[in-house]
Amino acid sequence: MQLITRYTIQDHGTFRAAFDADAEDRGRNGLSLLQLWREGEGHAWALFQVNDAKAARAYLEGAAKVFESQAGVSASQHHFVETA
Repeated sequence: MQLITRYTIQDHGTFRAAFDADAEDRGRNGLSLLQLWREGEGHAWALFQVNDAKAARAYLEGAAKVFESQAGVSASQHHFVETA
């Protein structure tokens, strides 16, 4: 299972610094970063390998909100996907 997330961001530098600082917390919650993309100045996309879906969902409902506030994220969309 993988997770694709689209972030709406205010500043790429602020977002990237907070995103990198949050790596250990994401890892403890079942997420491993596979790829990070930048879409213009206002968006970023991340692709994660999901190693523990329950922990990942709990992270998105709780701790991820703290990361997003520190990173200047004004909106995020999370999609859990599986190979068809």
